[in-house]
Parts: sequence; structure tokens; C-alpha cells
Amino acid sequence: MTDAFLDAQAAAAVRQRVAALERATGVEVVAAVIARADSYPEIPWKAFALGVSLAALVAATAVLLEPGWEAAGAVVETVVAVLATGAASALATVWVMPLARLFLARSRRLAEVLQYAQAMFLESRLPRAAPRNGILLLVSLFEHQVVVVADPGARDRIGPAGLEPVVAAVTARLSQGTLKDALLDGLAALESVLAAHGFHGQPGGTNEIPDAVIQQRGPA
Repeated sequence: MTDAFLDAQAAAAVRQRVAALERATGVEVVAAVIARADSYPEIPWKAFALGVSLAALVAATAVLLEPGWEAAGAVVETVVAVLATGAASALATVWVMPLARLFLARSRRLAEVLQYAQAMFLESRLPRAAPRNGILLLVSLFEHQVVVVADPGARDRIGPAGLEPVVAAVTARLSQGTLKDALLDGLAALESVLAAHGFHGQPGGTNEIPDAVIQQRGPA
């Protein structure tokens, strides 16, 4: 399923920046935004378990502090409170994304986004674009992760750490600006990196892949 995270004006600005970058460097670039890289079905269950644990602790403490409660009534109230708290915690992770991220390790987030980006890279026709120097810049909103995947023709010239300034530029802008600004900053940083490593456009070069931003909802 697809969705629009950029309005028409913002998408056009990013598309124009991609086209300018390609003309200047001769590199095929695809910019992409996804809502999330995985459905993470374990998150609500983790939240449920935490909610149940906390509610059980509170309820047990209340029982000990109120010895006058009748045993049966105390048990029923405790069970209801524990289950209700667990259910509310699980439901909250569905609607409150920052809360959901608390139950997901950063290493897992990065691994899922990288896997999604690698699959998108293969599907985008970038590996078949001559001269094998295509680059994918992907932003995943839920995971708060930015990934750059490059063909060997670009990766070998730039080096393992050469694309880190691109990730840093997008990440920094995402924390204090709009998605459009983050993508534009990332593309500007990418052009600087490519220029520093000797990439430049060729007269009469062809544009093999559309410059429009890919926008996807990701797994349900």
C-alpha cells in the first residue's frame, strides 16, 4: 500500500533536487520514504507483559496495605486491574509511535530498515542502471532510521564510511525540520560526497530511472 508523506510541492522539490544531482554527478539516485520496515507483532505483547507486571505489583502492594479487604473481592479486583492495564498498554503501542519504539531495540530497527532498503534497491532497477553506480537513500519514519544503499561502482570508490555524512545530514534535519528539508539536506550531502570522489556528469547522459520520490506504507 502506498501513501503520501510529502505534499505535491515538497515531492516536486525533492524530485528536482534528485535530477540536478544526477546531472552533476552522473549517478542514478532514488529517494524513498516508508512508514515502517516491519509490522513488529511482538511490540504489543511486550507492552502487555510490562503493563501486567506493573499492575500486578501495584495491586499486590494495595492488598498488603489494606488487610481489611475480603480475599475474594481483592483477587477479582486485582485480576481485572492487571488485565486492563496490560490491554491498555498493548493498545497504546498501536497508536503512540514513540511508545512503541521503546519496545524495539535500535539494532533491530536498523536491521529491518536495512533489509527493506536492500530489497527496494533490487526492485528499483538501480542494479541494472549503467555504469552500476546507483544509490538509494531511504528514510523509515517509524524506526527513525536512515539508510543509504549503493551499487559496487559507487560504494567501492567512496569507501565503507564515505556515505555516513549523508545519513548524518538527514538524521540531523529530521530532528528539527521537515521531511522535505531532511531529504534535500541528504541529497546535498550526497552530491558533495560524490563530487569529492570524482563523480561528474557526462554530456548526453540518460536518465534510466524516474526521479520521483518512492513513498510506501510498508508492511501492515
